[in-house]
Amino acid sequence: MKVLVVGANGQIGRQVVELLQESEEHTARALVRRQEQAESFETSRVEAAVADLEGSVEEITEAAKGCEAVIFTAGSGGQTGWDKTLLIDLDGAVKTIEAAQKAGISRFIMVSALQAHRREHWNEAIKPYYVAKHYADKVLQSSGLTYTVIRPGGLLNEKGTGKVAAAESLERSSIPREDVAKTVVASLSEGHTFNRSFDLVSGEDPISEALKRI
Repeated sequence: MKVLVVGANGQIGRQVVELLQESEEHTARALVRRQEQAESFETSRVEAAVADLEGSVEEITEAAKGCEAVIFTAGSGGQTGWDKTLLIDLDGAVKTIEAAQKAGISRFIMVSALQAHRREHWNEAIKPYYVAKHYADKVLQSSGLTYTVIRPGGLLNEKGTGKVAAAESLERSSIPREDVAKTVVASLSEGHTFNRSFDLVSGEDPISEALKRI
């Protein structure tokens, strides 16, 4: 299937695009904010579209047309203020959900944050970030789309192991971005992840096996 990767220029997003392009089942359309980013992907023979998550739903809908699934990996980043967290991680996510509905796309995968579903476990130092993730996830879960919400732990730039723990609720831990990207792509067509939400950290089970136990 053709998959719109939102936040394709980010660290997880780029790995997701690469994995989709390498797979025999899927192809990627990279959604980015700037034309020069799109040109960089196109140089690598990856289809790209330009839309701003702070722009209109219609702009995102146009970029999504022709795709069969959406993977949302976008984030405002740790160097911006909480206003950008609200505008990108929450409202940008909700706009993308609305765009998927308008474009007739039923499959949607959201990359969230570990324990975002449980207020009592939120990190007080970055509480607005958890608020944004919590409510974006809730909107997706009530959208009528075939959703998967993946809540990874602390993100590492280490080499992935290909082994994870995935469950409704896990203790705080970490995971390489590479393993998050692989889990996201594996979830696209894994029925056990449909309309499910789960925490994700490094573990002992191969990704494919962990997803079958969700």
